Amino acid sequence: MVKYCIWAVVFSTIAALLQSVLLYRLTIYGAIPDISLGVLVFSAYVNGTKSGQITGFFSGLFYDILSASPIGLYTFVRTVIGALGGLLQGMFFLDKVVLPMLLCAFSTVFKALLIFGLHFLFTGTVPAYPPLTTPVFWVELLLNTFTAPFLFGFLKLFRPLLMSEEKN
Repeated sequence: MVKYCIWAVVFSTIAALLQSVLLYRLTIYGAIPDISLGVLVFSAYVNGTKSGQITGFFSGLFYDILSASPIGLYTFVRTVIGALGGLLQGMFFLDKVVLPMLLCAFSTVFKALLIFGLHFLFTGTVPAYPPLTTPVFWVELLLNTFTAPFLFGFLKLFRPLLMSEEKN
């Protein structure tokens, strides 16, 4: 399990770097696809809750360091998303289109609602992310949803690194 967590964190880190270095130039209404979140959701779904939590924690910690957010915000958010994604392990057949889209859409909505809720709890320290009032959320949701099948298909190419043998 440790090997799969390490590789998932490596892939998530590379995805976060790609987001911050390359994809920010392709923003639509200030939104870019959160491919790092997609890597986390894929890893959590195929490897389970414990792996999802570990991957979410370390990828979130790196994302906190990379962004201007308070340290611990994305660590918490991605740990929770990893745990919830891992709870779904084995419940559904991982097809090529529908399930990746649903998993990434629900994780994007949950991320936005969690950050929005944390903003009210820690007013002034957690940046606002109003999910229903800005086009940024809706564009990010669409981008995450429609890039998910391509991202999951790409990640399946690395089965030996990201998925345990009994799940291959």
